Amino acid sequence: MSLEFVNPPELGTPKGFSHAVVGTGSIVFLAGETALDASGRIVGENVAAQFEQALGNLLTALAAAGGTPSDLASLTIYIVDMDDYRANSRAIGAVWKRLVGTQYPAMAGIGVARLWDAEALVEVQGYAVLPA
Repeated sequence: MSLEFVNPPELGTPKGFSHAVVGTGSIVFLAGETALDASGRIVGENVAAQFEQALGNLLTALAAAGGTPSDLASLTIYIVDMDDYRANSRAIGAVWKRLVGTQYPAMAGIGVARLWDAEALVEVQGYAVLPA
């Protein structure tokens, strides 16, 4: 594997993220992806459904670059309604486990006033490290 997940005990046990990730190989910069479908429309009536589409879009871009979900080193999630996101965290976590698995990259969740597409509730952006 080209990634080492680092979680020092001094920082406490992370839940849903890793404190640091060390990678060796080619870096893939993944653009921010929202819940756009192939026709350019936002799909998904709630934050969990939009997260699934957005994460799926990011993973599609990663696959096209030669990577897999296990190559994700960092992910930033931009969230329009943090309370709604937190209220749906179990459904969002289930989407993550189904699409990515049980490993978590270094992650951040950032509350924003709105995204480029006004209907978008969430956007994901990331970095991956492909094996050397």
